[in-house]
Amino acid sequence: MEEVDVEPAVTNIPAASDGKHLGFAWGPGDILVYETLYKASNAKGSCSSFINEVRKDEDIYSPILRKLFNESHHIFVGLQTIREDLPSKNKKPQFVSISKNYRSVIRACMEELQQVAVSTKDAEIATQYGNQVSILLAIELIWNLCEVLFIDAAPAGSLLLHLLDWVRLHKSDVDEKAREVLQSESPAEHHDYWDVVLSYVLQGRLEEARQMLVKQATLQPAARNMYKLMDTLLSKMPFYNPGGTQTLTDFDVKWRHWHDEVNRCLQDNSFASNQHLEILCKILVGDEDTLLDHKDLLSTWYHFLVTRLLFCHPTVKPTELHYYAQSCMTMFLDLRSVPEPLDNILLAAFEFDIHQVIKDCSIALNNWWFVAHLTDLLDHCKLLQSHNLHFGSNLREFLLLEYASGLFTHHSLWQLAVDYFDHCPEFGRVYLELQIERVPLDTERKALKVLRICEQRQMSEQVRSICKIMAMRALRNNRLGSALSWSIRAKDAAFATLISERFLQDYCTRGTFSDLDLIDNLGSAMLLSDRLTFLGKYREFHKLYGEKRFSKAAKLLLSLMTAKIAPRSFWMTLLTDALPLLEQKQVIFSADQTHELMFCLEELTSSLNASDKPPQDEDIELTKVELLRLALARNLAMAIIKEGTVEA
Repeated sequence: MEEVDVEPAVTNIPAASDGKHLGFAWGPGDILVYETLYKASNAKGSCSSFINEVRKDEDIYSPILRKLFNESHHIFVGLQTIREDLPSKNKKPQFVSISKNYRSVIRACMEELQQVAVSTKDAEIATQYGNQVSILLAIELIWNLCEVLFIDAAPAGSLLLHLLDWVRLHKSDVDEKAREVLQSESPAEHHDYWDVVLSYVLQGRLEEARQMLVKQATLQPAARNMYKLMDTLLSKMPFYNPGGTQTLTDFDVKWRHWHDEVNRCLQDNSFASNQHLEILCKILVGDEDTLLDHKDLLSTWYHFLVTRLLFCHPTVKPTELHYYAQSCMTMFLDLRSVPEPLDNILLAAFEFDIHQVIKDCSIALNNWWFVAHLTDLLDHCKLLQSHNLHFGSNLREFLLLEYASGLFTHHSLWQLAVDYFDHCPEFGRVYLELQIERVPLDTERKALKVLRICEQRQMSEQVRSICKIMAMRALRNNRLGSALSWSIRAKDAAFATLISERFLQDYCTRGTFSDLDLIDNLGSAMLLSDRLTFLGKYREFHKLYGEKRFSKAAKLLLSLMTAKIAPRSFWMTLLTDALPLLEQKQVIFSADQTHELMFCLEELTSSLNASDKPPQDEDIELTKVELLRLALARNLAMAIIKEGTVEA
């Protein structure tokens, strides 16, 4: 068995701390822990009646994060529709666009969580949402870097521009500070003025830095030339333009000329009389000590890395990033401080170790959403083709299966999981078959949703199982129509027979049918079982009788008995139904049909003699038999006379 990378988190359960004996039951997404009746020798106190639920993924129960799951599901499904046969150069812009869509969803959820955390009066909820914001910030930071390095795969020159955008997006506190400074009575004298100027320069936002410096220059007429020189240096700093005609070599030559000019100014002590401008000049030449003196403004080692590249190595190649990243992290972090999980993840990204990024994220983050969607996107970019897992699946599918399995534990998000399973060709269907059986069928509407999913995927075993469950539930609630409908849908002949029997029993008791619409519209479904066929045909007899189509009704009634479709227990009811037809003024049953009825009656009476019914019931049956015999004899006589007259 493999060693775990980190120690698993400890979950404190109140009863366990008292030395109580605990039992547990595993679920697909959680564990139920309860105290047993067993008493250990050192246990204290009485037995608790509480059941503790230990959830694997708490985030799916957050109403705001559910929006993240819903929105990202649409993006995921759209990604699967991109055609495999398209050239990679045509697909790359689509993949970058999809990556940005994922990030915009993360950012929208982050902003909503931030608003709720600020507005709520509940300190516990504020802390919880604040933690979720921190996690989403880290997720978006990692995703954005992966987008730059792996998905967009920016070359030298463009790479630095993308990294600058990355830092600016995730280090936005300078804008808030700048607003405070500019809104003050005298911005140039504000205590944060120089912090804002330096922050702008550290982020490569030189135009904004120049605008801020103008305010200081107007206050110091004597130093105007010095400020003008700094403004010239800032304005002349070249930035690579990927869409222009300039080659990377031309840009490098131009940048080196500018860098030499800044260095000369520093060597000439052009800014020696102004401490702040001298610091700016040292930053422009990429002086490491000066940069490290402003850790508070940089705040992170990766900001330090990008600033250092901007002023020392603007044409850095992707393959060189890992060297600079490692050295910057070592320089920036104190020897005593241990890198955080986020630091290690970003370092792995700069080292282009995709699998290490995914592995570390899986360990550090509290759910599978991020790694599942990022891995899926990277897999579509053909960046994970070489990595198969030892148990048969690939990394993409493994993570999607884990994520979707977690969704299936939620009362509404399970519907999203179906699409994730659909796009896992190896084990997706097996997982779906196992998980769909665990969905609680609380309502008929939910059952129909589950059924539709199973029918669309030809999951016949699950279809039958759902229909049987719903049919049994309806039968227990005495909803015979619904029970029959479900049993027909399940194509369960035995259950359909049972429910048909209940319909017939109800008819015998009440003299009317319930759920006439269903029985009237059985169609070919009545062929599922003999009893169901009889039920449908017997209802048809009643309709014909009601429409006064007596001849057809009589013929149908006789066929039900002679074809042995009708259960023997129902023959007396059928013969009793024949009485009004036998009593009609015109002859409805022919002589042959009357003989058939007489034969059925005699067959029935022979079995009645052997029955163990109470005397009262027997008297009623005998009275019915006598009435039937009399009616049949009278009808036979009339039929013979009529038929003889016709023949004559």
